[in-house]
Amino acid sequence: MRDGDYNAGSVIDVRGLSKSYRNGAVTADVLKGVDLHVDAGEFVAIMGASGSGKSTLLNLLGFLDRPDAGSYRFQGADLSQASDDTLSALRNRKIGFVFQQFHLLQRVNALRNVMLPLLYAEDAQGDDEVRAASALEAVGLSHRAHHRPGELSGGEQQRVAIARALVNDPAVLLADEPTGNLDAKSAGEILDIFARLHAAGRTIVLVTHDEQVAARADRTMRLVDGRIASAPGTRPISPANP
Repeated sequence: MRDGDYNAGSVIDVRGLSKSYRNGAVTADVLKGVDLHVDAGEFVAIMGASGSGKSTLLNLLGFLDRPDAGSYRFQGADLSQASDDTLSALRNRKIGFVFQQFHLLQRVNALRNVMLPLLYAEDAQGDDEVRAASALEAVGLSHRAHHRPGELSGGEQQRVAIARALVNDPAVLLADEPTGNLDAKSAGEILDIFARLHAAGRTIVLVTHDEQVAARADRTMRLVDGRIASAPGTRPISPANP
């Protein structure tokens, strides 16, 4: 594919992305030639039923796995032949992850959990504790900085996870069913945080099966049987609690 075929200014631009998994003699084709671009500052929701391939796609976008076929450009750089070390460095510096399961260390407090990505950062940008405290403040959790996860509600734990994803100032925030384990009130609060982050210029790609969650995004992509089935146009975000 020629350079001119790509979308200028896209943070993420993938073409013909395919991924299969083998279980004994059986091969499952999870992704079947996905094309997707995400522009800087855009909030994109990827919808699909269980097994449609949306989490697999998110893992590929975040360099947690490699595709079997297809091309991937990130901030204009072709990563198709990138080494594992290059992808690992990009993942730590450029991608922030938020998962349905919070993946917090239970033995350390919120502040220390948020600081964890900084331990692997090659380009130190200042005092780690100050940066972690600033990230917690951005999600409204400064007052719980010295509490361990077991002392926090589910919504508060997800806020810590979002702060951890933000602490390295990533180019893209990837969220996989971030409200899936939360009650309606907490889920709404988490979506309001994403809305504020987006309004401040963050690029967000969020996987969900929930229409109400997807409605908060600029644009919705639908995965059906490993393929993009639809990509409705852009619409403005409307926080529930502006």
